Amino acid sequence: MPIRVQSELPAKEQLEKENIFVMDENRATHQDIRPLKVVILNLMPLKQATELQLLRALSNTPLQVDVTFLMVSGHVAKNTPVKHLNSFYTEFDDIKDHRFDGLIITGAPVEQMPFEEVDYWDEMVRIMDWSVTHVTSTLHICWGAQAALYHHFGIEKIQLPEKLFGIYRHRVLHRRTPLVRGFDDIFCAPHSRHTTIRPEAIHDEDRLKVLAESDEAGILLCMTHDGRQIFLMGHPEYDRYTLDEEYKRDKAKDLPIHLPLNYYPNNDPSLRPVLQWRAHCNMLYSNWLNYYVYQVTPYDLG
Repeated sequence: MPIRVQSELPAKEQLEKENIFVMDENRATHQDIRPLKVVILNLMPLKQATELQLLRALSNTPLQVDVTFLMVSGHVAKNTPVKHLNSFYTEFDDIKDHRFDGLIITGAPVEQMPFEEVDYWDEMVRIMDWSVTHVTSTLHICWGAQAALYHHFGIEKIQLPEKLFGIYRHRVLHRRTPLVRGFDDIFCAPHSRHTTIRPEAIHDEDRLKVLAESDEAGILLCMTHDGRQIFLMGHPEYDRYTLDEEYKRDKAKDLPIHLPLNYYPNNDPSLRPVLQWRAHCNMLYSNWLNYYVYQVTPYDLG
């Protein structure tokens, strides 16, 4: 699938090296096709790494996707150059009168704080409420999923005794649901978080359907019955070395961290991690774009 991005976006060069079809604005304007308009609210601290991961995940269907990167205005990003944000990101007030086919709300490193104490929570609430009326389908990731489940359904998160960190096996439920079409019975996905949601709190909510669950990591994937809101508790978009970088970063800071489970061969951090979740990540994003965005979005978003 051609991903439409700004010509100078740093991720564009890396995606092209990986033989992923990336299209800049000039070429896109000469195609007689309406691209899917997807906005990504990027709350992750390393924004450029997250851009690359999500663009890679969105690149596996024949659909053309026009991506807009969104940042919150009430928070100063400390790990991304201001020039990058000014060049490639927009703020909510600039898009709030527009409609989009899809929205992705990423995780954020604020999961151990009460939601209302996050300095951009009020803006998050505005964006989540706006998504209900202005977006065909919204995919919430990790803390973004916890925040949306709390805001829309009143489901609380709980603190874990230690960080859930590693690659976990999940079983598919309701496999006829298009979002998990093509999935194996058991598949792997990365998790990296200090909080969780009790599985029974989601199972007991009639407006939600659980699609993938793990005995160790809890619920990975659930959605509203109409697919307008999808909640992904883990990070299938992570690269091969993302958990490795997190582990070595926390070790260097003397933070309490254990080896990521089921990640390094022989639990040896000097060895190359085994990539065992990419295919299902690609399938998840492809299914989301096809069945819950492209198949149901109106041709004229206005």
